[in-house]
Parts: sequence; structure tokens; C-alpha cells
Amino acid sequence: MKYLFGIAVFFFHAFGLAQGKVDGFYQNQQTASMVLGLGFEDSKKYITDDTTLDLERSTYYTALFVAYGVTDDFDVNLTIPYIISNNENDFQDVSLLLKYRFLNTDLVQGSFQMGGAAGFSTPLSNYRIGGLNDIGQQATVIESRLLFHYMHDMGWFATTQSGFSFKLEEVPNSIPFTIKLGRATANWYYDFYYDYQHALGGIDYRGTPAPQNFREFGVDFHKIGGTLYKPFSNTFGGYVSVAYTLGGRNTFLGASYGIGLSYQPHFK
Repeated sequence: MKYLFGIAVFFFHAFGLAQGKVDGFYQNQQTASMVLGLGFEDSKKYITDDTTLDLERSTYYTALFVAYGVTDDFDVNLTIPYIISNNENDFQDVSLLLKYRFLNTDLVQGSFQMGGAAGFSTPLSNYRIGGLNDIGQQATVIESRLLFHYMHDMGWFATTQSGFSFKLEEVPNSIPFTIKLGRATANWYYDFYYDYQHALGGIDYRGTPAPQNFREFGVDFHKIGGTLYKPFSNTFGGYVSVAYTLGGRNTFLGASYGIGLSYQPHFK
């Protein structure tokens, strides 16, 4: 890769991984990146459609992310998270995504790229649902994304993505949107982002009917955050991250923090 940084750093949200399922950077052909992340989410409030509740939750996670470049324009991404939420802990939902760059146009001082991604996520374990410490909604999700990525010659970049998350079983479908601004150089990488999800329908916590089926919750969120990454060598690097959930629907509010290491093996 032209810039030495881990291509994916992630945060755990109440019902999945946030910050966008994919990013605007690609591996070179037959190269890989692996990221092992640890994090903590400190939630002090819970918000429904029209009510903010004084409910607290502490969530810890670890996640393994692997990206492999089949070609310079075609990546395979795999994510495996393990979540601890008070007394609930287990592997959450494995995610497999294919990402393809179908347009790469040179500009006067940079480049503009368009790409798409598709794949799925599905539960890795039979974790329980039915309480505020749930680590997921036990849903199989078919994901699709369209990405627009601008890269300046000085390393500044802007990426935006959106698409559709088609969810099987009883979980409401959702529309995601993420915009990310940052800079990637040989010595540092940093970004700032806004992440949004809008659920299409669904029920609310403490709404009707009762008893409630937690799979039917419609989860919206507004989140901001940032990442700082430093390569230690051509192979290893490390990152720190912070995010804050500002609002939403059927979601916890509060800060999350992450650290992690990246490894880029050389196959050639």
C-alpha cells in the first residue's frame, strides 16, 4: 500500500459494528492486513423514540479484522467480534464483505474513486436476547454499500458511504450513512467521522405490545468519533480511538474507547 496504516479500525455499537462496514482504501494484490482491537463502551443513558432513561451499561469487546487483496481493486473483509456486556458474553456476529473499486479517476492533485461492497453477517453463537445487556439481535443481515472516496496527493481524504441492510427474521431493515475525513501518510493516519443508522419501522423499548420481542426493536443512532494510527514498521502498527453516541432510538448514549494492533504480512 502507498500509505502505511491499518485499513480498518472499528467500534462496537449496541447492535453491531459502527463507523461504516467498509472503508475507502484497498489492499494491493495478494496482500493482507489483520487488526486486533480491544474496546470499552461506557453508557449512562438509554434513549427510546421519545424518552431518555437513566440506565447504565458497561460493554467490553475484542474483535479480529482481516482484509485480503484478491486484486488491486477487489478486497475480501472478515470481522469476528467477542462481546462482554455485564453478565452476557459470547461471540457476536461474524461479517464477510466483498469490496470492489470500479472507478479510479486521476485529478489534478489527487484521485476520485467509486466502489461497492456486498456481503452478510450472521450470529456466531446462540447468545441470549431479551434484556438491555443483549450483545445483538440474532439476525442474519445482507449488506450492500456504495462508496465515494477522494484522495489528495498530500494524504488528505474524504469518504462517504451508504446502502441498505436487509435483515432476516424479525429485525427491521436499516439504512446506514457514514462520512469520514482524515489524512493518511507514511508516518501517521488520523480520521474524524459521523456515523448514522435509520431503522425502517420496528418497536420501541417499553412500548407495546408486551411482552416485547427484542428482535423487533428499531435501532437508530447518531455517532461521532475519531482514530489515530501510528505505524511502528512496515509490518506492525497501533491505534487509539474514541467515539460518542449522541442520540438515536433504542440505543445507549455515551462514550466508547478503543486500542489495537495491526499486522501486515508480506507474501511476496
